[in-house]
Amino acid sequence: MDTVTPSRRERLRAETSREIKTIALRLMADGGPDAISLRAIAREMGMTAGAIYGYYRTRDDLITTLIRELYTELVDAVHAARDQAEGPAGRILAWAETFREWALANPQGFRLIYGDPVPGYQPPPGGPAAEAAHRACAGLSSLAGDAWPTASASTDHTWSDFDDGLVAVFRSGYPDLPPAALALALRMWGRMHGLVALETYGHLRSQTSDPAKLFRAEMLDLLASLGL
Repeated sequence: MDTVTPSRRERLRAETSREIKTIALRLMADGGPDAISLRAIAREMGMTAGAIYGYYRTRDDLITTLIRELYTELVDAVHAARDQAEGPAGRILAWAETFREWALANPQGFRLIYGDPVPGYQPPPGGPAAEAAHRACAGLSSLAGDAWPTASASTDHTWSDFDDGLVAVFRSGYPDLPPAALALALRMWGRMHGLVALETYGHLRSQTSDPAKLFRAEMLDLLASLGL
């Protein structure tokens, strides 16, 4: 199949767009989410405000693009790790450890996806990264579905306990499993997310010299609780 080589103009535009996003994340790292500003980015790049609006019409457009691309990158990483692992336990552990590695390599991305709201930001209808969020839900559902045959879990949940959209995603992949299996997926996510969030925000630095060891112990305990 013939491939079309991007023109010099297209390459320069793509490079400038990448630089804008890189600077936005650096501004966030230095001053928090409120520091993301198209005018501040333009000053950093030696551009006029009008020129940068040719790339992103508003700050919200930039933030939406950042969240969508970063979330997609994260989901691609954990799915690839899961698909290369063997057995339910191996897949859960691969997903969890890749999730942690990505968060530590991309702390501002983690904060945008899961943590700090950007003051004044108005996401588009359906959210800034609906497809990535759907894939993340489906992926976690697959981990819980694979583990369900051996898992011991509370059975007092009903479908009405959960968001209708989440239920639809889960039941499309696992129509025969009960609501407790969806609860299990959320509990698994909570145990993966908790220590990663503490570490990403710097809360473990004074408590342990080996957060990776602590995280792996938590994941092994999760697997043991699932009978894996």
